[in-house]
Amino acid sequence: MSTIKLGIAPIGWTNDDMPSLGGDTTYQQILSEVALAGFQGTEIGNKYPKDPAVLKPQLEMRGIRIAAAWCGLHLTTEPYKKVEKEFIAFRDYMAALGADCINVAEQGHTIQGSRDIPIFDGKPTYTDQEWDNLTTGLDKLGDRAAEAGLIIAYHHHMGTGVQTTAEIDRLMDNTDPSKVKLLLDVGHLLFSGEDPQDIATRYADRIGHVHMKDVRPAMVAKAHDEHLSFLDSVLAGVFTIPGDGATDYGPLLKPVIDAGYHGWFMIEAEQDPALADPFVQALNARKYLHETFGL
Repeated sequence: MSTIKLGIAPIGWTNDDMPSLGGDTTYQQILSEVALAGFQGTEIGNKYPKDPAVLKPQLEMRGIRIAAAWCGLHLTTEPYKKVEKEFIAFRDYMAALGADCINVAEQGHTIQGSRDIPIFDGKPTYTDQEWDNLTTGLDKLGDRAAEAGLIIAYHHHMGTGVQTTAEIDRLMDNTDPSKVKLLLDVGHLLFSGEDPQDIATRYADRIGHVHMKDVRPAMVAKAHDEHLSFLDSVLAGVFTIPGDGATDYGPLLKPVIDAGYHGWFMIEAEQDPALADPFVQALNARKYLHETFGL
């Protein structure tokens, strides 16, 4: 357990898909509150400086660091060489910051940012050729990441072609375990109707990064019944922090811990900061991690 690091993502302060949420919040405030809440690190947010020479001193003076960051890919819709060029540029940025992991997610055909498409009714699927482009491309990008001392962890995500258990299985079965890890996001699994305990158990030795959030079941039902988009589901409060929902993370993550996991437990519960004070949420989440894992 001493090798597990604790972090919280900036998405609770300001949302990457809806920048108006927390639009007036500075990145300095986010970093300060991450540190003050007792976390060791964070992920990249849309407010953060793009120049490592500017961002690193801000991190260092607060005693925190960058753990990982989202990297959207278009392996199903664009030529591999174009995707690779963009990925290498981002990889080098992450390496300059001393990060550990790049959270990759296929964005070809995604509906996660479309407020006019219901998250369940409009979910995309991939053709066999698109699956092949995705999995072979991921293996290659895993090699490119390793060249800079980083790993890639695949972020299954609502509104994409890798959301369900069957889709996660297909991606895991058709990629090299030494090159492509899995990002376990409990909130997305619960929202989708999957069993996070099953995923955590079966892929315990392949988890590269963990996003920790819970769901509000009434809001999941609302998303189904009212045909909400992903973003409108977020605004309705579908996600919340661990400890504020019904999920017991102790037994859920035990298989991952027992498998020798040495990465990050990253709180990542996107909500409207006007309704869920980010600093209060950070403090409560940190308390939950201590009570549950002794960390």
